[in-house]
Amino acid sequence: MTSLPNDEQKERAALWFAELRDELCRALERLEQTHKPPGRPAPGPPARFTRTAWTRPGGGGGEIAIMHGNVFEKVGVNVSTVWGELTEPLRKQIPGAEDDPRFWASGISVVAHPGSPLVPAAHMNTRLIVTTRSWFGGGADLTPVYADADDVGAFHGALEGACDTYEDGCYDRFKAWCDEYFYLPHRGEARGAGGIFYDQLDSGDWERDLAFTRSIGLTFRGVYPTLVARHMDEPWTQAQRADQLRKRGRYVEFNLIYDRGTKFGLMTGGNVEAVLMSLPPLAA
Repeated sequence: MTSLPNDEQKERAALWFAELRDELCRALERLEQTHKPPGRPAPGPPARFTRTAWTRPGGGGGEIAIMHGNVFEKVGVNVSTVWGELTEPLRKQIPGAEDDPRFWASGISVVAHPGSPLVPAAHMNTRLIVTTRSWFGGGADLTPVYADADDVGAFHGALEGACDTYEDGCYDRFKAWCDEYFYLPHRGEARGAGGIFYDQLDSGDWERDLAFTRSIGLTFRGVYPTLVARHMDEPWTQAQRADQLRKRGRYVEFNLIYDRGTKFGLMTGGNVEAVLMSLPPLAA
């Protein structure tokens, strides 16, 4: 177990999450600028992200960045850095908090709900949490309406490449963790096409763990816009749209029933709109 990060290290992590947010927003806005829907009138001016800052009463805050456009019906890229004391129920759930409730947490969360049923939805988040222990967590996963083998292969291949630079065999471990986590037991089905998920990452080398967490964000920044660009100009039908809305309904079920990040955000007094940013604008 590594020693706790000092203030300078925590600031570096928080600054990285904000830098990644800016890079992702620029990349996703570029897709809106280049979108040319076939057989339809040219769309209006390209959409841009709208940013809203918020403050947490117990300490810290964050910023919500939301865009509603022609490519993305809704996409959010949120960052937050919060601190304070965990509530009694959370002290028994969060490592290192049972005897000392003080915590510090910083991270980024990205959820993209495209307008086209042929463009896969996606999620990515990374974070640093500090109690009497310190660890990184996060991951990325893809949720297509219709799983395209080339898209899924490219997404997983990129994540595997990032994992291989960190530790041999960790991709298989993190992939299995993702498959187990993003699963709806009451439906008996996976939420999507998977990806990777990791938590309580503490190798004993904080700089190494931060570098890996950075690489996951950069990998997502590289691969996901490429997948969107492949399909965003393809025509789709209303029947496909209906399938998309049903798939989004499954996404809502998972996030409201099982997602640990949703529960943590609400139980620590996070901004409700930021916590529920992951919900799609329409679902069935």
